[in-house]
Amino acid sequence: MNLHNTRSNQKESDFVLKKDLLNFDWINLIAVIILSLIGITFIYSAQSTINDADWKKQIIWVILGIVAYSIICRINYKHILGYAHYIYILGVLGLLLATPLSPISVEMMGARRWINLGFSTVQPTEAAKIGTLIMVASLLARSNLENVKDTLVVLLKILLVSILPISLIFIQPDLGSTLVFPPMIFSLLYVSNLSKQYFVSAFIAFALAFSFLSIDIYNYSRHLNITQNSSDTTIQNSNYNSILPLHNYQRNRILTFIAPKVVDPSGTGASWNANQAKISTATGGLTGKGFLQGTQAQLGYLPKAVAHNDFIFSVIAEETGFIGSSFVIGLFSLIIANGIRISGMAKDSFGSQLAIGISVLFLVHFFINIGMAIGITPITGLPLPFLSYGGSFVLSCFILQGIIQSIYRFRKDFS
Repeated sequence: MNLHNTRSNQKESDFVLKKDLLNFDWINLIAVIILSLIGITFIYSAQSTINDADWKKQIIWVILGIVAYSIICRINYKHILGYAHYIYILGVLGLLLATPLSPISVEMMGARRWINLGFSTVQPTEAAKIGTLIMVASLLARSNLENVKDTLVVLLKILLVSILPISLIFIQPDLGSTLVFPPMIFSLLYVSNLSKQYFVSAFIAFALAFSFLSIDIYNYSRHLNITQNSSDTTIQNSNYNSILPLHNYQRNRILTFIAPKVVDPSGTGASWNANQAKISTATGGLTGKGFLQGTQAQLGYLPKAVAHNDFIFSVIAEETGFIGSSFVIGLFSLIIANGIRISGMAKDSFGSQLAIGISVLFLVHFFINIGMAIGITPITGLPLPFLSYGGSFVLSCFILQGIIQSIYRFRKDFS
């Protein structure tokens, strides 16, 4: 009898395991693992001449990320809906701990974006992205958008929920991370079947904001021309005043993209990183110069401070060429397209909105970061998922893809 029960339990266990393996999106996991391994490899390459050990730290964060991914993908994503407020509050509290008022906040390179935990520093911005995404998706999932009054109430809630983390991140300052929020939130609104008139209004508001920014950048460029061409020391040392809460280094980054000769005539100042990144990306040829043979990173033309994070794609492109770059772009395209596919497979609005929001978040990081390397987007400091060095960011990427996997695994369980 005991032998019979043992065999029955074994068969049942094998059946459950087989069912679990079949109900798993292997495309997602395999692409993520491959990108992580590529990231570790080229972080090592970018820092090989200075014998830095960031690649070892990256291995630890990837292992922690895989553990987090494994746990989250086994939790039904519907349970997240009930804890959305708490997750959001934790994200905002993390941002508050990174302000100058906090005794554990850390300032590096002129920005206060980190929290000192003693054993490591973490960037709460990533937790705030996840919290805001989940909170907005939960608001839309719980709301009725069939009449104007209810829709306006929901939009006001979303505005209030979004503006707090965006403002806290902007004043760190971190313009790059701030840029991630609007596309992510608009994508959630789009899949919620919001009336087109609201998107028209949002587009008009965006156009007005862009116009104000353009005027500000134009006035700043005129200010630079006047100060650079004047022999009067008073004029040379004059400050640029504006009503927009932008730092001049942020204006310089935008001008470096649209008019580099204005902000950096010699090409050795604000536009140096952008120029070296483009050279690095462009000189890889078809197959690249070979592992550890990229001259821009190895000789320090691509600064060591940014080669392993902001410009990791340039390092990969120089050493692996068009073929290697295309492979990396293909993996990212696969992850994003797969996320959109899973969004369509979800049987409820919360799952669909989460999947599309995560996919758009990755798309923004992917487009802006690689755009920086090839000169089609301004330098904003946005890292490349799974490739750029950064513990908090790597962990958040695994968590987000774990949620995507959860949506796939529990897509039929929507009661």
